[in-house]
Amino acid sequence: MRQFRINVTGTTGSGKTTMARNLAQRLGVPHVELDALHWDPNWTEAPNEVFRERVSKALSGDEWAVDGNYSAVRDIVWSKANLVVWLDYSLPVIWVQLWRRSIRRVRSQEELWNGNREKFRTLFLSRDSLFLWLLQTYKKRRREYPMLFKMPQHAHLKVVHLKSPKEAAVWLSGVSRDSLLSEGALLQSIPESNQAQTA
Repeated sequence: MRQFRINVTGTTGSGKTTMARNLAQRLGVPHVELDALHWDPNWTEAPNEVFRERVSKALSGDEWAVDGNYSAVRDIVWSKANLVVWLDYSLPVIWVQLWRRSIRRVRSQEELWNGNREKFRTLFLSRDSLFLWLLQTYKKRRREYPMLFKMPQHAHLKVVHLKSPKEAAVWLSGVSRDSLLSEGALLQSIPESNQAQTA
């Protein structure tokens, strides 16, 4: 039986954590959230060497589904992974998703990682705003990923390219350990009408 080591990637607000959590539940594998390893209390970023050590340890198991796209640890994540799920939605869709998530978190004051909670001022009125970050990085990410996937060191990765929440929901609904084991490759068979792409 093949082992599942999956990275869910995409820009800020694309729904990486939700997808990775759902995949982990369906496949019966641990879920790892890179944000939880990156952020220390009081929104302090972990030193790079500490972050890399945490990620290496968290991904030392045989199977997992990890969400996040930190370039500082991409070499660790992708060298161990065998499947990447790329959530490549349009900017308006991601903007609405990020808005709804941000409002929910501000209102509920849910704890995210290590006691951190999102605040209205930081989200909407500061230079650290995730909305500003989304605008600054969206086009770059969409250009970057296809080039990264073609690099020789990433040739072992199978990629599921999902272009809308609807495509993602349809694909996820058919995911199981058996469905991902197709001819020895970690690929889910996706109907052409869904227009989800695999590479």
